Amino acid sequence: MKTTPRSIQKIIEDQFKKWRADQPKMGRKSLKMPVLTISREPGSGGSLVAKKVAEDLGLDLFHQEVVHEMANSAKVSKKVFETLDEKGLNMLENWISSLVDARHLWPDKYLEHLMRVIGIIGNHGRAVIVGRGANFILPHESCFRVRVIASLENRVKHVSDTFSVSAAEAKRRIIRTESDRKAFVRKYFNADISAPENYDMVVNTGTMSIEKAAKAISTAL
Repeated sequence: MKTTPRSIQKIIEDQFKKWRADQPKMGRKSLKMPVLTISREPGSGGSLVAKKVAEDLGLDLFHQEVVHEMANSAKVSKKVFETLDEKGLNMLENWISSLVDARHLWPDKYLEHLMRVIGIIGNHGRAVIVGRGANFILPHESCFRVRVIASLENRVKHVSDTFSVSAAEAKRRIIRTESDRKAFVRKYFNADISAPENYDMVVNTGTMSIEKAAKAISTAL
């Protein structure tokens, strides 16, 4: 399903309403669960795995496009910040400062907003975040970091079947997207997106179904 700018805005507005409705419950005891971050190789079905886990566990799902819009729009970013109280915002700012120092980052305005948006999602909890380097932003003790992979052959077939394009075109799209994602993580986080040490779990959808991959992650959570 194609996500339009209008549908992204609707998703964001619905999320704000949910956070506001949940605020009175924040002081109550609830199941402690780390935020799940999903990094994925293009064509591996990582977004489908994330959707399945979110549905199975009743978690909020934040796709890459939604997180990007939250960070890229000053107006939306301001609304995101308003969902935390002063104590929460102070804790967030302290964490971001320590992250910048630890990773030797030189954040531009977009990265500053991105770190705050993902940090706020992490603070609210019970969420699945797809992409945008979330696993490099959230504290390790508060997130479970998953990388979804598959062989190039499997990924080419998946993209070719999903978008009804030739194998050559599917491979071209995969290589371009993979290059963009690697460059994004290298630029903003001084890290290698494919290095296994950056994840708590690596799932291969070339050897298991989307359902089995989601089940494995849910069980680990």
